[in-house]
Amino acid sequence: MKKFIQNIKNIWKVEELKKRILITLFLILIFRLGSFIVIPGVNYTNLSNYNSTNGSNVLTDLLSLFSGGGFSNASIMALGIMPYISASIIMQLLGIAVPAVQKMQKEGESGRKKINNYTRILTVIICAIQAPAYLTAWVGSRGALPVGDALNTLWWVQSVIVMVAGSMFAVWLGERITDRGIGNGISLLITVGIMSRLPGSLIAEFSVNSGNLIKIVLEFVVFILIILATILIVQGVRKIPINVAKRIVGNNRGGNVAEQSSRSYLPIKVNATGVMPIIFAQAIVTIPMMIMSGASTESPGWFQTAFSNIYGIPYNLLLAILIIVFTYFYTAIMINPSNMADDLKRNGGFIPGVKPGEETADYIDSLITRITLPGSVFLAIIAILPAIAHSAGITSGFELFFGGTSLLIMVGVVLDTLQQIESYLLNKQMDGLVDGTRVRGRRLTKELSDI
Repeated sequence: MKKFIQNIKNIWKVEELKKRILITLFLILIFRLGSFIVIPGVNYTNLSNYNSTNGSNVLTDLLSLFSGGGFSNASIMALGIMPYISASIIMQLLGIAVPAVQKMQKEGESGRKKINNYTRILTVIICAIQAPAYLTAWVGSRGALPVGDALNTLWWVQSVIVMVAGSMFAVWLGERITDRGIGNGISLLITVGIMSRLPGSLIAEFSVNSGNLIKIVLEFVVFILIILATILIVQGVRKIPINVAKRIVGNNRGGNVAEQSSRSYLPIKVNATGVMPIIFAQAIVTIPMMIMSGASTESPGWFQTAFSNIYGIPYNLLLAILIIVFTYFYTAIMINPSNMADDLKRNGGFIPGVKPGEETADYIDSLITRITLPGSVFLAIIAILPAIAHSAGITSGFELFFGGTSLLIMVGVVLDTLQQIESYLLNKQMDGLVDGTRVRGRRLTKELSDI
C-alpha cells in the first residue's frame, strides 16, 4: 500500500503530467458547470416539480446519464456530446459505402482533418434537428416553456442557437482535453457525465435498502465482480504467433548480410467492436418503442405491450440477438483478414504452419469468427444486466451501472487514462501505478477514441 501511495505521489513530480492533469480537471469542471446552466426562458421550477412528482423513465435516465444530468436539467448542454458521437458513427458508416469518404480515409492527416470538418458540420445539423424536438417534446410536456408573449419565434431561434452552441462547446472542451490534457477528451467527458450520477444512485440505493445491510453488501460484491469480468473481456486478446524475417548485416570483416527470424504475435481482441453493437441494437429497439408509446391506442396489442417493457423477456431477448448479430457485422467491417494477410506477406511475416496469402487470410478469418462468439455473448449479457438488476430489486438509477454502454465506456476510458499516466511515469524511470504490473490499457473503440 505504501508503494502504491508513493507511485501516486510520483505523478505530481512529473511537471508535464501534473500540468496536463490540472488542465483536464479544469476543463471537466467547466463542462460540469455548463450542465447546470438552464436554457434562458425555461421555467426550471415547473421542470423540477414535474420531475420530482412524476419521476423519470429509463430512457430519460439513460439520456441524462450521458449528458451528465444536462438533459434532465434543460441546460445549455442538454444535448451533450451525443450529437457528435452520432455524426462520427455516420461518417464511419459512410466510409464503408461512399468512395469519396473512403478516399479521404486513405489520405492520412489531411484526410482526417477533412473528415473531422465534415463531422462537425454534421454535428451542427443534428443538433439543429434535435434541439427543437427536445424543447417541444420534453421541456414542453413538463410545462416548462415560457408562457404568453415570451414564447415567440425569437425565443425558439435563440434557444436552438444556444443549445447548438452548448453542444459544440462541449465538443471543443473534449478536443482541448485530448490536445493539452490527459486521456481522450470526448470519451472522458462522457465518462464524467456517467460517473456524476453514481453518488446520487448510491445514496438512493442506501435509502431504499437501509434496513437490509446484507443485500447492499451483496450488491456491491456483484458490482465489483461485474467490473472485473468486464476488464478481463475488454483486455482479452488472442495472440496469433508470427515469424518476421529481417535482414541484418554481420559484424564480420566481409560484412555479410544474413537473414534472421524474430518471433512476434498478432493480437486479435475478444471484444474488437467495443460498445458499437449495443448502441446499434438499442437504437433499433428503442425507436419503435418511442413511436408506439406516442401512438394513442385504447387497447394496445401484444407486440406493443411486450416490447414497450424494457425489463421484459421479449425486449431483452431481441436486444441480445441483435447485439450478437451486430457484433459479427461490425467485426467484419473493422477487421479485414485479407488486408492483414497481405501486410504480413509484404513485411516478410508468416504464421508458422500456414502458407502466406489466401491460406493465411482464411486462417485469421476462422480465428476471428470463433473468438467473436464469446465476445458477442458477453456484450449481450452486459446489455441485459440492468434488466436483471431491476428484477433483483435494485433501484432504477443504480441498475444502469450494472451493465450496458455506461459500464463499458467507464471501464475502457479509465483503463486508457491510466495507461497514459503510467506511460509518463515509466518514461521518467519511475514505477508504474501498481507494483510489479503494467496497466494494459485498451483504447476505446474507433467511434470514441478517434474522435
